[in-house]
Amino acid sequence: MSWIGPSNADVVTVPDVVGLTVTDARKVAWEAGVVIAATDPDGPPVGALTWPGVWVVTAQTPAPGARLHRRGSVAIEFRRARPDEQPPPPTA
Repeated sequence: MSWIGPSNADVVTVPDVVGLTVTDARKVAWEAGVVIAATDPDGPPVGALTWPGVWVVTAQTPAPGARLHRRGSVAIEFRRARPDEQPPPPTA
């Protein structure tokens, strides 16, 4: 994906989101200053592709440790989580 923001935007380090649920990956990425995106920039957004259910990130581009402009995109691949990978239900 190419950068279309201002040329003077801060540069941040890409976190490792592989192995996280998509929900957690989104939070980790946002806290690091980047956003997650589907690999097809013209396709549906990640939220539409991963609803309903729990999904796990299997790959990302760019790799962890790479440098991107703040709010740049990290493309992820994902799969539906196995039952043992799903977070426990919330307690009342």
